[in-house]
Amino acid sequence: MKRTISSLAAVLVAVAFMTSCKTAASNKGAVQEGQAPEQKTEIAKGSIVYVRMDSLVKKYDMFNDLQSELEAKVSAIQDDLNKKGNNFQKKTSAFQDKLNKGLMTRSDAKEQSDKLMKEQEGLQALSQKKQAEIQDETNVLYRKVMDAIHKYLVKYNKSHKYSLILTTTSDSPTIIVGDESLDITNDVLNGLNEEYIKIKKNK
Repeated sequence: MKRTISSLAAVLVAVAFMTSCKTAASNKGAVQEGQAPEQKTEIAKGSIVYVRMDSLVKKYDMFNDLQSELEAKVSAIQDDLNKKGNNFQKKTSAFQDKLNKGLMTRSDAKEQSDKLMKEQEGLQALSQKKQAEIQDETNVLYRKVMDAIHKYLVKYNKSHKYSLILTTTSDSPTIIVGDESLDITNDVLNGLNEEYIKIKKNK
């Protein structure tokens, strides 16, 4: 039963994935996770530039706000399941104690045992349901963040007019060797956060 109640912790792996956005840095390649260089010179229109997506998402205020809300919800669900699980364990221990002392008839023992079995099944079903809900919310969170970034980049490139904007991540780099002056991560991040602050104020 403990494993059933604690199984929701597996969902935290997905949430942790969103939290870290794969921050484990790769030691290979010219494009790596870390502090993006300050964009000192203007990049020519028509250039091919890139964004370090894991670093961008990790520092995006919208992502951090949504992720904090989700973590609070996961914590509340875990607390509730733990309470229900502890209560169930107490009932099970009390039942076993009476059974061992011969304080119950066979029919009473059978009836009580059936009730406990149904309660355990109910807790297992509840735990699975909550896991599915959190996983679904995690997926929605990710899609919201990616959609906001995509929309911003479309608007961003209307004025910058780059030929291509590529994305790369530290653990799965699509850019093996790249000129760091073409890294627009910080510029995009600043614009995203400024836009998000305006949206929050208008709500």
